[in-house]
Amino acid sequence: MKVFQVAVGNMQNFTYIVVDEETSQSIIIDPSWDLIELELIIKENNLKIKYIVNTHHHFDHTIGNESMSESTKAPIIQHELSDLKHDISVKDGDFIEFGSSKLKVLHTPGHSKDSICLLGDGKIFSGDTLFVGNCGRIDLPGGDPKELFHSLFDVIYKLDDELIMYPGHNYGSTETSTIGKEKLTNFVMQKRTEEQFLEMMR
Repeated sequence: MKVFQVAVGNMQNFTYIVVDEETSQSIIIDPSWDLIELELIIKENNLKIKYIVNTHHHFDHTIGNESMSESTKAPIIQHELSDLKHDISVKDGDFIEFGSSKLKVLHTPGHSKDSICLLGDGKIFSGDTLFVGNCGRIDLPGGDPKELFHSLFDVIYKLDDELIMYPGHNYGSTETSTIGKEKLTNFVMQKRTEEQFLEMMR
């Protein structure tokens, strides 16, 4: 898989175009703002967009959905708990397939009820569940620190240290990281009891 990481908007968001290099079938993750740049990448690389995928329903990750769906004719995929308009619902353990590539859906609530990460080919697209050096907010509607604790430590912490992490925002010291590096350096990924984590998040 080839990854185009595109910085968009004034909230330091990342939009991703993920390409199956054998077939040029691709997905767009979290289209928002700066859609012209996405269109240019698609055109210059002769990409065929199969799906638009949202890591969660917040507006800064979804405001480009309709425009990109209209221009590419690609259906929109969201977690089944999302109440936004979408065409295909997914749940934990499902796979999103494009060309000969596929990404596994990991349901990782905490930042929002419908938060997902996408895992495959040595990569994880972590949305707003985990950033470089931090994690997503839990003070917005649907946020839950207890759910975030279990998403971080029962799901993400158990993944391969070598996984390259592509976050939903450019909030850290680098634009990408690895799960292993985040385990060592990210304060939210340090081993704590649930009670200690909840106290810290307060």
